[in-house]
Amino acid sequence: MTSGTDHRLSTVGLATVLLGVFLPQTDMFIVNVALPTIRADLHASPAMLELVVAGYGVAFALLLVPAGRLGDQLGRRRLFLAGIVAFTAASVWCGAAGSAAQLVTARTVQGAAAAVLLPQVLATIHATTSGPARARALGVYAAVTGAAASTGLAIGGVLISLGAGWRSIFLVNVPIGLVASLLALRHLPETTSPRPLRVDLAGTGLLAATVICLLLPATQGRTLGWPPWSWAMLACVPVTVTALAHLERSTERAGRTPLIPPSLVTLPGVRRGLAVVLPFFAGAGGFFFTYSLLTQQGLDAAPAVAGLSLATMTLGFLAASMTTARLTHRHGRGRVIAAGAATQALGLGIIATTVLTAWPGLPIVALLPGLVVAGCGQGLVVGPLFGAVLARIDTARAGVGSGLLVTTQQLALALGAAVLGSLFLELDELPGVSMGRAFAAVVAVQTVVALCVVPAGRRLDPAPVPTGS
Repeated sequence: MTSGTDHRLSTVGLATVLLGVFLPQTDMFIVNVALPTIRADLHASPAMLELVVAGYGVAFALLLVPAGRLGDQLGRRRLFLAGIVAFTAASVWCGAAGSAAQLVTARTVQGAAAAVLLPQVLATIHATTSGPARARALGVYAAVTGAAASTGLAIGGVLISLGAGWRSIFLVNVPIGLVASLLALRHLPETTSPRPLRVDLAGTGLLAATVICLLLPATQGRTLGWPPWSWAMLACVPVTVTALAHLERSTERAGRTPLIPPSLVTLPGVRRGLAVVLPFFAGAGGFFFTYSLLTQQGLDAAPAVAGLSLATMTLGFLAASMTTARLTHRHGRGRVIAAGAATQALGLGIIATTVLTAWPGLPIVALLPGLVVAGCGQGLVVGPLFGAVLARIDTARAGVGSGLLVTTQQLALALGAAVLGSLFLELDELPGVSMGRAFAAVVAVQTVVALCVVPAGRRLDPAPVPTGS
């Protein structure tokens, strides 16, 4: 169901919703380059710095699915506007924080606002486009998603290096948020589901328990020396997952509306796609975290240099992303995803080899060829992968499907940074193991994961994509 006389997404409308992708994704990564200055200015402990990152990620991942459901009910344009206004206000709060505790609270609110905002983007694209137009929109979406991470690191590094201070990395969101709000009022069509579903409060509570029990120990456990509560929370994860699965099956069998419909998750294209999304984005999250540590601590690079070096990865990502609509139409999503994963593995292998052979006198410019190749591989994967997951989801459940997809993506990014980051730090502390070797070992793990995506990706929609899909 739509409001207004034209529910098609115009070029300006697409640009508007893509701002709703850019801001949350950028802010997930931009804070990493500012952590040293935040620690010095606010006298923050390492544990509080972890919470600055984790608070955003936990709130973001936790509320994505309920926000997608609310968008189906209340209108995706309405939720988009609410999210962008709340995100802008939270950015002001972050920039004005006078203590580490205030910043953690503001970042958590900012993550919650991002969760309200982001699911409406894919749902709007899915509901207002079709055929080649949808493929092009998803390609641009993928390009913006990939560019946001590297752009966030680059912008943050430049602002801090220019003396603008860590507060500027949050306040820069304000004019962008105001522009996006005005454009949404004029150019964004309203869409809702013809069969809106209620929010599953019990399922939401169990999902919250699962996410918190998983992410908090993963991000805080090592910093605090793995206290007993962290192990207790991890032990609760299988219990809450089992309870959630049982509840959702029972709810659906009773004819009610579960938070995560098992009938949706068990669709072959959705199940296989999510099984690829999880390891792929976990590797990406781990890479950005460990690369920032390697360049700023191991190579003593300035924040601007470390951030800008990732721009080469973004260029490769953007170039490859713009070709995916044509390539998937000709070869099918599965083959393009497999080729992209293989290309990413090649790029990661080049990076690991370069670090091992040139450390400790490694010039940061030597990393650029591998970054470009890995970025091209990622660009070939993301758009077709998202399209493969959403292809078999009907428009009525676009909000639920996109929320589930992006939740998996964000959980994978957070877990990848936590798990691979902890592995990196543990290896770096071993006697006789340099930071370069520790980084190469983590990248080797990511390379293996990328190679595993190759055969899995080939199973996703192996036939050429029909024009009307």
